[in-house]
Amino acid sequence: MSTMKRLLILALLASTLSACFMPGAIGMPNSLPVLPPTETARPPLLEAPPDATATPTPFQPIPPTAAFEPTEIPTETPIPTPEVLTFESLPTDFGPVGSIEEPKGITNILLLGSDMRSWWGKGSLFRTDTIILASLNPEAGTVSLVSFPRDLYITIPGHGQDRINTAWGRGGFSKLSAAFEYNFGVQVDHYVLIEFSNFKRVVDSLGGLDVQVGERLSDYYRGRLTTIKPGMRTMNADMVLWYVRSRKTSNDFARNRRQQEILQALINKFLSLDAIQRAPELYDLYDESVKTDLNLFDLLPYLPLAAKLGDGKRVKNYFVGSGKVTPYVTAGGAQVLLPQKDKIMRLLRKAMDGQAE
Repeated sequence: MSTMKRLLILALLASTLSACFMPGAIGMPNSLPVLPPTETARPPLLEAPPDATATPTPFQPIPPTAAFEPTEIPTETPIPTPEVLTFESLPTDFGPVGSIEEPKGITNILLLGSDMRSWWGKGSLFRTDTIILASLNPEAGTVSLVSFPRDLYITIPGHGQDRINTAWGRGGFSKLSAAFEYNFGVQVDHYVLIEFSNFKRVVDSLGGLDVQVGERLSDYYRGRLTTIKPGMRTMNADMVLWYVRSRKTSNDFARNRRQQEILQALINKFLSLDAIQRAPELYDLYDESVKTDLNLFDLLPYLPLAAKLGDGKRVKNYFVGSGKVTPYVTAGGAQVLLPQKDKIMRLLRKAMDGQAE
């Protein structure tokens, strides 16, 4: 494959690499496990004589990265009791919706991250635990990213109701795109799918990421309570995975926000001169883990748009958050999220037009 083709494909695929973060199933949003209380200090059982010589420590612990600062245990958050609803009282309509009128020339691409692992056998079923709809609008000069929670309970055409992250396993891209059109009125043109297993290697190949952290996060990192504060933070691959996979003190909505922060950091990194110079090498690496139906001719019209993304203001971020879903417990005890379709469709219209939410 020519270097030019690799550069073109890399420019678009770069924006998908954060789609491999989610490690497994989660519970209800805002169901935050309570962290253990700080232990009360106890007096030592033995006291060394005042003239004793200290024994050398056999090894020195790794010093903490500047991006992380130990802090006090966060305030405990009570676990809410989900409201159990009968099927007749469901606050959602599982029927089809009308199509959204899309701006001229827009292209919708699903950025997907699977929970597939390298040791799983070929042909194993997997879930798309990260789902981001990227709307490319060359006329407006914007790219809009809309994150969907993986526990969104929708109609999968031909299969009834289930979580949105199961649609791919029931028929691949055609089934997932049909689900988007049926439930949200969006026609999806292409997809980019990346597996979890190679993400850490990719970030290491870039020399880490500079991430603009939006909200404070406190959680246990390598057995130690650690806090990352808002602001620009430099993270290596291990830190990035910890940041986006944290679940003891956050929920799926917060992780969707952190995914988009990493996504923006990846876009910025790939638009840097250093990453562009390494494009052939990086493409070979990503070609092993990224699947897409995009080809060279699909990418050519978007080169002028890609060149504008460096200023950061042209990438718009949107989220299907807690105000657009209703927590629900199925008859089988599964905790899911029912879509408030009118609100989600209004959000999608604004995203495609590049308007503020």
